[in-house]
Amino acid sequence: MKTVTGIAPVNIAVVKYWGKRDEDLILPINDSLSCTLSTDFMCAKTTIMASPTFPTHRFWLNGKESDFNNERLNNCLTEIRKRANPKCGDLLNWKLHICSENNFPTAAGLASSAAGYAALVSTLSALYNVEGDISAIARRGSGSACRSIYGGFVRWNKGAKPGGEDSIACQIASASHWPEMRVLILVVSDDQKKYSSTSGMKQSVLTSELLKHRAEKIVPGRVDEIIKAIKLKNFEAFAKITMQDSNQFHAICLDTYPPCFYMNDVSRMIIELVHAYNDYQGATKVAYTFDAGPNACLYLLQNDVDEVASLINDIFPSNTNPKKH
Repeated sequence: MKTVTGIAPVNIAVVKYWGKRDEDLILPINDSLSCTLSTDFMCAKTTIMASPTFPTHRFWLNGKESDFNNERLNNCLTEIRKRANPKCGDLLNWKLHICSENNFPTAAGLASSAAGYAALVSTLSALYNVEGDISAIARRGSGSACRSIYGGFVRWNKGAKPGGEDSIACQIASASHWPEMRVLILVVSDDQKKYSSTSGMKQSVLTSELLKHRAEKIVPGRVDEIIKAIKLKNFEAFAKITMQDSNQFHAICLDTYPPCFYMNDVSRMIIELVHAYNDYQGATKVAYTFDAGPNACLYLLQNDVDEVASLINDIFPSNTNPKKH
């Protein structure tokens, strides 16, 4: 028997991925960019056991056994095995028991699938001694998973090749580049969302004219602008772009027919609070972004964390404090 365990982080997009040009290969219609969070707070953990005595493959997610005949899971396994080190020998024929778990809500708009598939692919690559970039393989599990392969600030290039060979992730700045950057995660709801990201973006591609305009006219320049802001550590510019892109993403969800509603009333209250706080400060101190769910991710600098966290706790009291990353 051989056992390998790996972890992978959550990444929070500041320029969103929404819409595929190829559903099977999971190729996006636009570039995206994210910040990878620390695994000390939020991560996916995968343990893989391989044995010649296991009669079948088996898979558990958060302690509950799931069907191994999952197309995306098997796509990742197939692609990893193609690149396995020749010295693996009989190991390639052994059946696998895979246990994956998240230490944060699953399917609630907190990028659980990205961290989960990144952990799966990273652990499989360790099992089979795969070398080189594995972000394209992680993409076959969940598009955003390719960004969780790297730390810091990461760009997912949409690519142009039909086979997706150039649709990979690359780090544009390490975590140490901007050490003052922090993220507060506000869990508005840990319920599973009504519309999955997969079904939502598929419907957006079919029906939203705004999505097409964003992908073709807005995102290319926006990605260049936010990369410049990151490299210059210009928080004002970074924050403005982050909030504008979040707003536009959810506008696309409303422009979709029938519309997809991911945010709720509390989400919108957080947006109003952030703008009111920035106006009061006379400068942009905090930026919000929402993925496909009601939960808020607030970007801010270290000096502002205590005041903002205290404000959040006063207005939205809960049993736990906001998680700092």
